[in-house]
Amino acid sequence: QVQLAESGGGLVQPGESLRLSCTASGSIFSIYHMGWYRQAPGKQRELVARITSGNSTNYADSVKGRFTISRDNAKNTVSLQMDSLKPEDTAVYYCNTAARTYYGTTSNYWGQGTQVTVSS
Repeated sequence: QVQLAESGGGLVQPGESLRLSCTASGSIFSIYHMGWYRQAPGKQRELVARITSGNSTNYADSVKGRFTISRDNAKNTVSLQMDSLKPEDTAVYYCNTAARTYYGTTSNYWGQGTQVTVSS
């Protein structure tokens, strides 16, 4: 199995920054894409940013130019630098990855979520 541990959420004011990090651990043979999703109260979970094993990235239109995703393949870590935060960025942010285990299975995995609140 694969476990994802997230950190870095919190309460900030509009215009400020936060950095989220997520580390994958467990019986990992290889990791494919890694990414971040978010879910605000009463809304569906949506993709925020994703990065492939080859470092190709894609972002939700609402965060382009403000958020930057990066990964460290040696540490199985993905980070999300969030700048110029807005109240509408308030949500629970979930780390996501697709990984192959040493047992030969490939699955989609989720972190437990970390709260990001942007409010004055």
